[in-house]
Amino acid sequence: MDRGNFDRTKKLRKQSVNGVPHITIERARLITDAYKKYEGSVETPVLRALAFKHYMENRTLCINDGELIVGEKGDCPQGAPTYPELCCHTLEDLDIMNQREIISFKVDSNVKKIQEEEIIPYWENRQIRKRIMDSMNKEWLECYESGIFTEFMEQRAPGHTVGGGSFYKKGFLDFKKEIKYEIDKLDFINDLDAYDKKSQLEAMDIACDALIIYGKRYADYARELADKEIDENKKKELLLIAKNCDIVPANKPQTFHQAVQMYWFIHVGVTTELNIWDAFSPGRLDQHLNPFYENDIEEGTLDEDKAKEILECLWIKFNNQPAPPKVGITLKESGTYTDFANINTGGVTEDGKDGINDVSYLILDVMDEMKLLQPSSNVQISRKTPERFLKRACEVSRKGWGQPAFYNTEAILQELIEAGKSIEDARHGGTSGCVETGCFGKEAYILTGYMNLPKILEITLNNGIDPMSGKKIGIETGDARNFKSYQDLFEALKAQLHHFVDIKVNGNNIIERIYSKHMPAPLMSVIVDDCIKKGKDYNAGGARYNTKYIQGVGIGTITDSLSSIKYNIFDKAKFTMDELLTALENNFEGNELIYNLVSNKTPKYGNDDDYADELMQQVFNAFYNDVTGRKSPIGGTYRINMLPTTCHVYFGEVMKASANGRLSQKPLSEGISPEKGADTNGPTAVIKSCSKMDHIKTGGTLLNQRFAPSVVEGEDGLDNMANLVRAYFNMDGHHIQFNVFDKNVLLRAQENPDEYKDLIVRVAGYSDHFNNLSRALQDEIINRTEQVF
Repeated sequence: MDRGNFDRTKKLRKQSVNGVPHITIERARLITDAYKKYEGSVETPVLRALAFKHYMENRTLCINDGELIVGEKGDCPQGAPTYPELCCHTLEDLDIMNQREIISFKVDSNVKKIQEEEIIPYWENRQIRKRIMDSMNKEWLECYESGIFTEFMEQRAPGHTVGGGSFYKKGFLDFKKEIKYEIDKLDFINDLDAYDKKSQLEAMDIACDALIIYGKRYADYARELADKEIDENKKKELLLIAKNCDIVPANKPQTFHQAVQMYWFIHVGVTTELNIWDAFSPGRLDQHLNPFYENDIEEGTLDEDKAKEILECLWIKFNNQPAPPKVGITLKESGTYTDFANINTGGVTEDGKDGINDVSYLILDVMDEMKLLQPSSNVQISRKTPERFLKRACEVSRKGWGQPAFYNTEAILQELIEAGKSIEDARHGGTSGCVETGCFGKEAYILTGYMNLPKILEITLNNGIDPMSGKKIGIETGDARNFKSYQDLFEALKAQLHHFVDIKVNGNNIIERIYSKHMPAPLMSVIVDDCIKKGKDYNAGGARYNTKYIQGVGIGTITDSLSSIKYNIFDKAKFTMDELLTALENNFEGNELIYNLVSNKTPKYGNDDDYADELMQQVFNAFYNDVTGRKSPIGGTYRINMLPTTCHVYFGEVMKASANGRLSQKPLSEGISPEKGADTNGPTAVIKSCSKMDHIKTGGTLLNQRFAPSVVEGEDGLDNMANLVRAYFNMDGHHIQFNVFDKNVLLRAQENPDEYKDLIVRVAGYSDHFNNLSRALQDEIINRTEQVF
């Protein structure tokens, strides 16, 4: 079926795509009112729950004409609420958002007036952002400002949580019964934490009430609109919405339509309770929805087209929600409207059987027809996945807008088991955000920030000095000119890496305590196993599993830089360390011979060349060994993953030239992909190089591959794509995704952006409109190696 065959979703899609992202101040105002009323009179978890309830009781409702799923994060499509308790934007911030050329948000005068008169006076000195920055020491602040690492929680709350299956089997009245049971059995004599547990459980109970009230308000509002509606078909649909909202979220869903609405109410609730980056994801949507689909089909109340139309309405709801506004470094590390809700399709069932079902194919069709940036969509490919499903996914992917991404089910399972999960819980898991792995509905797996690996090498080569700022932010590991061997350099690099990981984790530990004490998430705690049972908040370690991640960026850049130094200085003596450092300081100007050697005459990662690939393994293992296994204050354990979002562009901006020939302030390599232009032996060589990394030790790796449309056309092109995926996954690769475009089209789009408003490309773990990307990021995508089979 061609996109737009449903008149309803054609109209709603147009409204979503043409909507103007804007700031809505309603949430900030209502949360502020609640804090003024309750702060100081109740415990913090209860305060958070009462504020959330006040918002859900009083916020504006929106039912767009013709939609079948209701609920918006803001006042209408493309409305973005703000979260002043996390990050209280200044008036200058609002002006920047309103005026910037890309990822802008319109800010009207009334919003600025309320921000100035009500929000800033109350939150300026209360916000978590200020508490974090005031708590960081000089070392941390200098590293953060120099681009050694970023900090996710500086403008948003811990996120990356994915829905499990619980709320398809229970309603929130059922959750309230579970909460009451836990409260009733509290032992204030023998359990010294009973009082704290009671506060947390009471907060969860209030959060349940808040969501139930929200659903009831929508039921009443739909009936109110139906009473005024003269079109009989629209009246009938509004009454159906009302009927669905009478059932969910108070009770468990009974139909396919109600199951989708149940998820969406929870999505809106969780993402407006706090700004959790990444957005709350629906997990194994095909497996959750399939029982409802089969039952409704059997009863004759649903057919394939109607189910597809309902799913298309859900896709539009995702696309209606721009990521909450960001400024400064946080914008640079994630410069996109995409909120990173990621739908997993396929994989295996909880008993290990092939997970593909009828809804899996429906989701691929909807993805193909809607061609929307949000939600991000992926397919989990297991050894049991039918070839028909894999080829259908490749067929969608080669159309050139970057979805779906492909994930290796067996690798995901091994990663989760390696991290201590049971096989049963691992089978409930998958990926969210870009590529990150976790147990859905059972785990808080929190990304804490990106680590600039090539920058750490740069500082090592300068004996602890950041050459961009002139500040000494590293430790003294010796003058690089005096290193007698490559091993001397690598030992210095490891010492420098350890120094910076220590600083990052020390800061993380403080931030984790701040959130556990001051910013609980009662609604999130209701739907994540075992928060109710423990009487402990999601942000305080209540989930069954708690994992913290630091993301490594620039593995291709640092590998090729180390290869350049080892090969040209220590192995072949083609130039000296002093000559290289001079060339880097001068951005290779006047050092064309060295530039040619390091750019074109040196072994590079991505070519199945063990010389370079073994250096990649050394860096990867050093990063893994320094991070993995560290403990966090709330009982979490640290792991690594390898992804950049848009941070590889920002990290390149804070660096001078690199020893691999990368010029000053140019982007780093992204994900685990080779450096742009370095991989010259074709896609099979790339996946062989990448597979030499031990993906199972990570919580996710990201690999981009680019093809011209002509390379993947026809049945042979489809077979080649499918075979590449299978081959990489047989080597334990975690993830692969494809950019399929004509380079000349992107070059024309740069010069004539108004003619290419609908052009979409794959960036990192997400797709975006080409026009929404910075010029540096556009150039980086254009210059990725174009592969041929």
